[in-house]
Amino acid sequence: MTEKIIILDCGSQYTQLIARRVRELNVYSEIHPYNHMPELDETVKGIIISGSPYSVRDHHAPQINTEFRGNYPVLGVCYGAQFLAQSNGGDVQASKHREYGRAALSASDNELFAGMKRASVVWMSHGDTITELPDNFELIASTESVQNAAFKIKGETTYGIQFHPEVTHSEEGKILLKNFIIDICGCSGDWTPEHFIESTIKDIREQVGDDKVILGLSGGVDSSVAAVLIEEAIGDQLQCIFIDNGLLRKDEFDSVLESYNGMGLNVKGVRAGHLFLDALAGVTDPEKKRKAIGKVFIDVFEEESNKIENARWLAQGTIYPDVIESVSVKGPSATIKSHHNVGGLPEKMNLKVLEPLRLLFKDEVRRVGRGLEIDNAILDRHPFPGPGLAIRILGDITEEKVRITQEADAIFIHGMKEHGLYDQIWQAGAIFLPINSVGVMGDERTYENVICLRAVTSVDGMTADWGHLPREFLAHISNKIINQVKGINRVVYDISSKPPATIEWE
Repeated sequence: MTEKIIILDCGSQYTQLIARRVRELNVYSEIHPYNHMPELDETVKGIIISGSPYSVRDHHAPQINTEFRGNYPVLGVCYGAQFLAQSNGGDVQASKHREYGRAALSASDNELFAGMKRASVVWMSHGDTITELPDNFELIASTESVQNAAFKIKGETTYGIQFHPEVTHSEEGKILLKNFIIDICGCSGDWTPEHFIESTIKDIREQVGDDKVILGLSGGVDSSVAAVLIEEAIGDQLQCIFIDNGLLRKDEFDSVLESYNGMGLNVKGVRAGHLFLDALAGVTDPEKKRKAIGKVFIDVFEEESNKIENARWLAQGTIYPDVIESVSVKGPSATIKSHHNVGGLPEKMNLKVLEPLRLLFKDEVRRVGRGLEIDNAILDRHPFPGPGLAIRILGDITEEKVRITQEADAIFIHGMKEHGLYDQIWQAGAIFLPINSVGVMGDERTYENVICLRAVTSVDGMTADWGHLPREFLAHISNKIINQVKGINRVVYDISSKPPATIEWE
């Protein structure tokens, strides 16, 4: 049985980061909405209560049932600490000045701070502060401006901290989390990619039995790793389908299909680009584009799937951020755009769903892929949106716009690889803008299209910074696109970060 840490999400922007930090200690963690407590059994080793954008004094502030206290170690972070104090008779008030930024922690000799230096730098980010601790709470740390920076409840392994150990600005935050997860909760730290592969293969075999499984490959990391993992478990019982929607990168269908065949996967390639382009004719709204693509995909996928006898399962490359998004009640995981996996298809075809990667973040998927010895050319590929170039071509979609975008994108991506920049970037591509601009080519005046280049750095795509590509490189790529891609006379570069912008434009 896999031991785990439960993280109760009260809406903090850092909740997923807490989960990631726990997993970096090779301990499995699960995020659950604060008001949907999972069943607590012997696999649960501890509970972390996250921060929140709410004040504990707000009428609609998250209210947590803490009956688990005393039975499991508990760590309240920021709002979590303030809630523990307030709900047990302490007092929380608005700070005279918002406490935001680095602070030096003055800690007592407590197991939570073992191995940390005196005056350890921590990151504060709160508008309220605990002004009075309940009688059975013991003060264990302060800062210059925050008297009650950390506490322990007497007679329990329950702790509260008003700072954020999960962010890199807290210089020894990882030590604190290790003290809590490994030493106080008693986790063994054996949740590794190898352990995940072994246990998941066993689970797939037990679930599937002699049935056949269908999986729609996209060419991306998630579906590729899911395919190899399932193939390791059940061999030829897996049938993969790779659909060309006409919106892939230049020459991508043939190159990816060749890669899959080289990996020994049972894959059928289906060219259906004309069907997708017909459905997208005249459609400009991003959500309507997604829905149109989803409908055609379902029709094509269903037609191909019906040719496979004894298929009982539909496998998907769903990963953990998708799962969190679908169950979040309040907080940062509100749906920004429709889900990339194909909704409705399992019910329509009477199939059961198999999602072997649903517990993993993107970087963990890559680590599992390396454990499965998948080629780095696939594992290190940039993420590419499910709707493909349809959401990188702003406005209506035409065959000519797809050609232009593919050509510009190919020059950009190839250029990054050629100049050793590709692996420094999380995701990149060319965006076709729905405007024309005046230009001069030779002695002639032109009025043609604009391409925007987009490149971002990130860990998991939840937040992202714009990629600081060398100026000389951007100048080189701009010149090459304008000279070689007919229909383009201007290239711009997007320097927006996420948030407030999203990675994709639509």
